[in-house]
Amino acid sequence: MCWRITGRVVVSALFSLSALTIVTAQPAFRLLWNIGGSSDGLFPEPGLIVSGNQLYGVTVSGGNFSDGSVFAINPDGTGYTNLYNFTGLPFYLSGTNTDGAYPMGDLILSGTNLYGTAWVGGNSGLGTVFKAGTNGTGFTNLYSFTGSGDGTKPYAGLVLAGGTLYGTTSGGGSSGVGTVFAINTDGTGYTNLHSFAALDPVTLTNADGAHPRARLVLAGALLYGTTPNGGSSADGTVFAISTNGTGFTNLYSFTALDPVTQTNTDGASPYAGLLLSGNSLYGTAQLGGRAGFGTLFKINRDGTGFTNLYEFTPSDGMTYLPVNGDGAYPYGALILSGNQLYGTAQQGGSSGYGTVFAVNTNGTGFINLYSFTADSGLPAYTNRDGGFPMGDLVLAGSTLYGTTSAVGSSYYGTVFALNLVPALGIGSAGNRVVVSWPAWAQNCQLQVSTNLSPGSWSNVASGITVTSSGYVFTNAANATAAYFRLQGQ
Repeated sequence: MCWRITGRVVVSALFSLSALTIVTAQPAFRLLWNIGGSSDGLFPEPGLIVSGNQLYGVTVSGGNFSDGSVFAINPDGTGYTNLYNFTGLPFYLSGTNTDGAYPMGDLILSGTNLYGTAWVGGNSGLGTVFKAGTNGTGFTNLYSFTGSGDGTKPYAGLVLAGGTLYGTTSGGGSSGVGTVFAINTDGTGYTNLHSFAALDPVTLTNADGAHPRARLVLAGALLYGTTPNGGSSADGTVFAISTNGTGFTNLYSFTALDPVTQTNTDGASPYAGLLLSGNSLYGTAQLGGRAGFGTLFKINRDGTGFTNLYEFTPSDGMTYLPVNGDGAYPYGALILSGNQLYGTAQQGGSSGYGTVFAVNTNGTGFINLYSFTADSGLPAYTNRDGGFPMGDLVLAGSTLYGTTSAVGSSYYGTVFALNLVPALGIGSAGNRVVVSWPAWAQNCQLQVSTNLSPGSWSNVASGITVTSSGYVFTNAANATAAYFRLQGQ
């Protein structure tokens, strides 16, 4: 990713240039918040949403009653506020309360209201749909699942169209393996749009999928989603359904995993939601691929053209966590900027604690933007930045924001930012000028100007060398000043 001017340097024979320095650094990582305990909440597994100068998220547990919280934080890491504490359940993960407990899905924002789901709790102990003001006031339990045909345990966040919220439950429905539902934003009009078919008790297969756990995506009058289980090989599906509940279609069933190696050609168990761009749906499969560490895929909206865009690579070490150059077990959804997809891998990378990555929409140019650091050892199972990212990223301006589900200085997870504005390096080699920029800025065009007047910038078309660590432009120094910048393509 590039912005209008990411760096500007003056190159002239009149300047005394320093020794050659090539920019190879990763994007600038900032730790915004260490989730610290009961007052914050614990384990922010879902991702964040952004509105103006605020980030909003949920923690799965913790808070004043140990059953989760809704929080806000400024993009610079200040002003962390616990907006709402879910009330306590009488037993761990079971029992009833008035509002729900253990929110597992991302929030959505409409006006000054946040909408979300709680996995358990509520009037029947089977989960809720809720609303809360962005200032923490006005919490409302919009719907408590009953288990009598409507679904149970909503694991995913919601999608909003007009005055209707659409979502999925991971269980319940007519066969006990989940539903697609709709409900009005005032809590009325709950409708079970689809109950997933019963699983064969031996093969665990069915016609449409089972146990959906990801947010739906809406295009016109069609909803698209994934299931991590069921389908023709028991390893998950991609599906579509009309917003009125008609026309359910299993667009794709992932192929069976090898029972020994846990590998296949396309991926398996897509836990994340889909990204819609034009006629294409992009997604992540947590398992499968040739190394068994998951894949990134693309499929047309009509179910044709399935493409395995990227397969995560085998582990480099004999450790209890996979260690490699790119990541393992992608769990969150992808986001798009220009022609680059961004996402997270729950494990893998240099320490096994996960990565943030980018890849082109055609599957080329995979870049590991950031590897979370290793366990520091003191105290045990902590580090400086977080680990095991499971939630969706959000992009605001030139910065990616996200959460890690655990680790950090208190073990309970972190909120982080990753700045995607690359730096230009300037140096010399003999009598030649050298300008460089990092490999992860692969969609940037180097431009040059001699006077900075409007319309004076032109693309640098030759003299650029691609190396394993970045891009290098060399040219003979002369007596004319030159200004360089990186421009997004």
